[in-house]
Amino acid sequence: MPTKPSSLINLVEPLPDNGTPLGRILDGKAIAREIRGEVRRGVDRLIREHRVRPGLDVIMVGDEAASRLYVATKQRACEEVGIDCRVHGFSAHISEDELVHFIYQLNRDPKCHGILLQLPLPERALENAALAELAPMKDIDGLSPSNQARLLAGERGLRPCTPLGVIELIARTGIDPAGTRSVIVGTSALVGKPLALMLLERNATVVLCHEFTRNLAGEVAGAEILVSAVGRAGLIRGEWIQPGAIVIDVGISRDSTGVRGDVEFETARQRAGFITPVPGGTGPMTVAMLTRNTLMAAEQITMQAR
Repeated sequence: MPTKPSSLINLVEPLPDNGTPLGRILDGKAIAREIRGEVRRGVDRLIREHRVRPGLDVIMVGDEAASRLYVATKQRACEEVGIDCRVHGFSAHISEDELVHFIYQLNRDPKCHGILLQLPLPERALENAALAELAPMKDIDGLSPSNQARLLAGERGLRPCTPLGVIELIARTGIDPAGTRSVIVGTSALVGKPLALMLLERNATVVLCHEFTRNLAGEVAGAEILVSAVGRAGLIRGEWIQPGAIVIDVGISRDSTGVRGDVEFETARQRAGFITPVPGGTGPMTVAMLTRNTLMAAEQITMQAR
């Protein structure tokens, strides 16, 4: 699998004891900075040519600490690129009618170009109703039923931010996923399932697994591209990795030792061709793709209004 050099991928470093080359680090922070720079220029152009500043409305239900942290990170990224980000906080006891009506209003607000529903919501029924109300062209995370159907059908539409970030990381290796055996561990609607479809769009041969898959080690060992998105620390053993594989670790969990990914990083890096760190890999990319999607939505809405 040929590669092309990139200033945003760390060079291979030899192990000090035996000289075995280590996999190249896919630096999500550096790549995300580059993407935010591109978005900033796009925002400036939209303001200059059409006097439109992209606007993102974030809906947060409840007061969960992790959600507050994620929303604050997204706010800072939006501010950096010139997107007007407004956060709307609601009680965990908000009714379905109240939330759906608020989204209905945002759908019709000309200053709103993107709507982000910070997940998870306290109740699945509330989440489903809210996602169903999102206007497809403002559904920045591509999770509304309409956008999910468009992805399944291979039609144009906004795509989920985390899978988009994974696709961008793979692209930065210089390796074309077409024809590769791409194994995804994790079947969530947020990452695993949409990513499988997005890799199929790029002509990869996709194997979708989960933590209960029989002979998971064997499935992983055959992966030229491996993406794990389970959230179980150390689920993927380093010795399972095929030499030269691209390893993207989306999983994140916390224990007494700190933040960890699904993949045993140190041993996996001795075999992988490219690998993402945790943290600093897919997390920054998700936020960068959020800003890119918001700009895209603002451009499309602006063009339709002309």
